Amino acid sequence: MNTAKMITIDPAHSAELLRQALASKGVVADVHDGYGLALVSVWVGLVVWCDGQNFWWRTGWNATRRRVIYAWHPAIDPVRAAQRVAMYYVDLRAAHAAFTPLADFVREIEP
Repeated sequence: MNTAKMITIDPAHSAELLRQALASKGVVADVHDGYGLALVSVWVGLVVWCDGQNFWWRTGWNATRRRVIYAWHPAIDPVRAAQRVAMYYVDLRAAHAAFTPLADFVREIEP
């Protein structure tokens, strides 16, 4: 009897592939890794986690169940995951248009 084997990729490598795919869409992100996980920091409230098998990110809050809602995507497909993350990124940017980069804020308050 054959048992199914799970394909696992190094989380940091998967996260870097996602970062590159996001960059090709004009979305700047940073990769951080350690303790068997990697994360891609995209925007305020948008961090994509990776364990080598899946990417996952927070997409909302279920008030009835008092739980976070997550989206996930297989880590073997970083290009499609980047498309989904980029769409969510656009929505977040539109919802938080009042946010400006810290450098712009500092320039405004400097004498």
